[in-house]
Amino acid sequence: MPDIRHQPIAPTRTQRLATGAEIDAHRHDDHQIVYAGRGVLTVTASTGTWVAPATRAIWVPAGTVHAHQAHGDLEMHLVGLEKGDDPIGLGEPTVLAVGPLLRELILAYTDAPLDDSPQRARLRAVLLDQLRVSPHQPLHLPTPTSPQLQDLCALLKADPGDNRTLAQLGRCVGASSRTLSRLFRADLNMTFPQWRTQLRLHHALVLLAENTPVTATAHQCGWSSASAFIDVFHRTFGHTPGTHHGPPASHPG
Repeated sequence: MPDIRHQPIAPTRTQRLATGAEIDAHRHDDHQIVYAGRGVLTVTASTGTWVAPATRAIWVPAGTVHAHQAHGDLEMHLVGLEKGDDPIGLGEPTVLAVGPLLRELILAYTDAPLDDSPQRARLRAVLLDQLRVSPHQPLHLPTPTSPQLQDLCALLKADPGDNRTLAQLGRCVGASSRTLSRLFRADLNMTFPQWRTQLRLHHALVLLAENTPVTATAHQCGWSSASAFIDVFHRTFGHTPGTHHGPPASHPG
């Protein structure tokens, strides 16, 4: 990612972005929690892409070069944390579950005045406690380093609904299914079906954020039926596609 901007302090604020808007590659010396109160957010780094609807947040550790993209009208809440405040303890971006309490804490913390009041300090302490116990979510789509996998993954990113087998795709990139299976495990630590399902779920979140109907989303992402899509979506996110945005984003006060 060229022209990397360096922002020493990770900001704490609320920012609104129109669908399709991007924040170019940059890095902070501080850690950051990025939460989409409305819409869907993707964060892209050299090692992959992470996606989060309103029931998830993305942990971006200090020094990580990353870019943001909005899907749907995005209300993005940014929480900057000094290096000494490391409730996650991971060196790469991670998707975190956001329950009702953590959601309200993030909204309150990013909407409140930036001051050194005791009230804000207490709010921050509870926020850190909730982040420490927030479950991590498997919503990472890793970026391959193998040229053959890069070509194959590019084909599927261009059309997540492509249902060709690994052997059929292998003929397009000049590799056998056995070789590609081995590369998926060695390079991405995932099987091919696992990676393709992650890709399809990422794409589904984007389509749903852009108000694509559930049935159309299922077909565009390669599921044989809407019910099959709903089942996978529910098992991954804990709710159905029709409700994946969660409650309204606006926070009183």
